[in-house]
Amino acid sequence: MIGQFAPIAFWTPGGWEMLVILVVAVLIFGRRLPEIAKNMGKSVSEFKKGVKEADKAKDDILDDVRDAGDKVDVAAKDADLSDDADQKS
Repeated sequence: MIGQFAPIAFWTPGGWEMLVILVVAVLIFGRRLPEIAKNMGKSVSEFKKGVKEADKAKDDILDDVRDAGDKVDVAAKDADLSDDADQKS
């Protein structure tokens, strides 16, 4: 049953289909087409910029977590050493 729908789900337009889509787009949008393309380019660049900022924020948070983990390790070792000194006395 799934095999019947698989070709439909992965259809990609060929050369003639792209030409028809382009003609329809020109007929619908006309002179605004370059402006639309420019705005889409700006949108893509803003999206990429946002992704880079999110990655940077994620890396900053991971660095903070690692630093906090290192501080906890040092504090735990110091506490363990002071407990050992108290038990020996």
